[in-house]
Amino acid sequence: MMRRMLTSGLMLIALTTGSRSDDTPAKPTAPTHEGFEKMKKLAGTWVEADKDGKPTDKVFSVVRVIAGGSAVHETAFPGQPQEMVSVYHLDKGDLLMTHYCVLGNQPRMKAEATAAKNQIRFAFAGGTNLDPAKDTHMHEATLTFVDDDHIEIAGVAWVGGKPSENHCGQMKLVRKK
Repeated sequence: MMRRMLTSGLMLIALTTGSRSDDTPAKPTAPTHEGFEKMKKLAGTWVEADKDGKPTDKVFSVVRVIAGGSAVHETAFPGQPQEMVSVYHLDKGDLLMTHYCVLGNQPRMKAEATAAKNQIRFAFAGGTNLDPAKDTHMHEATLTFVDDDHIEIAGVAWVGGKPSENHCGQMKLVRKK
């Protein structure tokens, strides 16, 4: 009788301490990165600015924080034939971007630590479906945070192994309210 009570008690303790109130797995502590935290704050819809810096009706991108806060998903030119996606995430403390281009390639870029405090500068770090010495691809990008509702993007594409003036360029964006 005593053995049965002891066994029942131990089983009850094991069951109650091992159970959780929900079936959600424990979320690991995510590493932090100043640039990545800035990217997360871009969540929302961004429109092109006119020559006076005022918002237009032309949507440039929609930014969402996904995967439990471990990635930022940007859709550029949503719903347009040139729609593209960029995904930003951390890898061993580095901020990376993979750009899924309308050209059918996927350049990867890594944020440089030497950028100004209000900027993130991404430099080419490889990719798929492209030969950087020959193929047209996005090779670098600089994101400037003017304030919470204004950003500037400067992109550089490469063609034939060198920068191209006919692709990418600069753009001023305003958060859609």
